[in-house]
Amino acid sequence: MLAELTPVLLEGTHVRLEPLTLEHLDALCEVGLDEELWRWIPIQVRTREEMRAYIQLALELQAAGSALPFATIERSTGRAVGSTRYMNIDRPNRHVEIGATWIGRPWQRTAINTEAKYLMLRHAFERLGCLRVELKTDVLNEKSRNAILRIGAKQEGIFRNHVVCASGRVRDSVWFSVIDREWPQVKAALDAKLARNQT
Repeated sequence: MLAELTPVLLEGTHVRLEPLTLEHLDALCEVGLDEELWRWIPIQVRTREEMRAYIQLALELQAAGSALPFATIERSTGRAVGSTRYMNIDRPNRHVEIGATWIGRPWQRTAINTEAKYLMLRHAFERLGCLRVELKTDVLNEKSRNAILRIGAKQEGIFRNHVVCASGRVRDSVWFSVIDREWPQVKAALDAKLARNQT
């Protein structure tokens, strides 16, 4: 059985992942009300009210035990630059998904996203006892697909007609995973990448 997921602070060199609350609303609105950020995400967040609803839904899912959301904080400035979460938590089968991830455009392709994934993978395998961590993205989102492969996840397959997006488009989703026996090698590669401050 997977360990109980409770709000936790995960801190690295470049990024701090802190439990998401409505106190992050203003900061997330400053960087997150950008249509391009939500292009590949099934829901859209374009206004302060929609960002509030986004955070409130994440907190409701946390209360129900199916998600653990974080605000992504740039350590050098203390500024919230995005959000991510553990989701689709499956305690009996000991796996979680890392998803609902977005980062303001100025911080994309920096060490922040790589280190955030590293911290979440490390916590999942070394503290929670996961056997598997899943990630998925829109089949059309080449940038995200490449980023997931760069952290060491393996592509597993495509779920066709998986999600109906806010636009009405029916999305196919690409699934990736890292499993427990792969984690030591993935961790070593990420350690080396972060030591070079590369993404």
